[in-house]
Amino acid sequence: MSGPELSVGKRVISDMVRLAAFEVPGVVRVGRGGPAWRAALAGRGVAIRLSDGGVAVRVWIVARPGHELVPLVRQVRTAIGATVERLLGLPLESVTVTVDGVGG
Repeated sequence: MSGPELSVGKRVISDMVRLAAFEVPGVVRVGRGGPAWRAALAGRGVAIRLSDGGVAVRVWIVARPGHELVPLVRQVRTAIGATVERLLGLPLESVTVTVDGVGG
């Protein structure tokens, strides 16, 4: 007999990734930058791919003006990694963070 097993859907992973990224100081929003019509055409701000190797995450963020982007991206990656591996218990394959805008 084995221990309890947990199944996590893509939507749950996506929501947890979005929350983890948004909690990083310097992230204005998780999603595409630019006008609303561009964001609507470009799609969601989080993309999840599941494979045998683990979870691959792509996230697009808009940064707060005045924040250094390299440390910000590093913090977002760390937050997402902690969420996926520790809170959800899933192996993390990769995290790609794209800063798609600065400002509101």
